[in-house]
Amino acid sequence: MVKKIAATEVLEEKLANARANSDAIATSEPRATRAFYDPYLGMIIVFLSNKCMFGFPSDVGQGLAGASVKDLAEVEVTPSGEGLHWKTLDVDLSIPALMNGIFGTKKWMAELARKDGSSTSAAKSEASRLNGTKGDRPGKESERR
Repeated sequence: MVKKIAATEVLEEKLANARANSDAIATSEPRATRAFYDPYLGMIIVFLSNKCMFGFPSDVGQGLAGASVKDLAEVEVTPSGEGLHWKTLDVDLSIPALMNGIFGTKKWMAELARKDGSSTSAAKSEASRLNGTKGDRPGKESERR
């Protein structure tokens, strides 16, 4: 019985410390207070506890690409305000990570980078054509002599 009471007291003390740490972090780091999907912009918009807001394109969030407007609209802010959750999609994203430009796992981010690097545009095509008219790359200094 004495061991059970001691263990309970230790757990209660740890819980109190965890709550105090959480409260301290909540006042020093912005937390999400509200989030929604804007179908016109194709973006998830997040309001923060510091009265700022930010948004990101839904297709860059891991697990959100290709999701329906209905599913994207069902975004929830986690109770701690540290994350976003889509129950129907089984997706969770971290607010601190999103604010640092991290939209998923390392593998997901590598795939996003690969896709961005291989994108084509009129400007990219024109720049490539212009560079092609300049001829080959200049040789090394020793080759030019």
